[in-house]
Amino acid sequence: QPRSSRPAGSQLPCFHGSSTIRNLKERFHMNMTEEQLQLLVEQMVDGSMRSITTKLYDGFQYITNGIM
Repeated sequence: QPRSSRPAGSQLPCFHGSSTIRNLKERFHMNMTEEQLQLLVEQMVDGSMRSITTKLYDGFQYITNGIM
């Protein structure tokens, strides 16, 4: 599916100005191919699964909400 750089017809002030769109493009890796994105997401998930902060947050969620 095509990725748009700005919501169609948006009048929201947050979408006006070059820095907002540029920052969103960087955050969502608009310059990458689908294959590059797939590799990046896999690396992010792998890193998250090994992260102590992820384990701590999962433990917090389990204790407070019963979410495993």
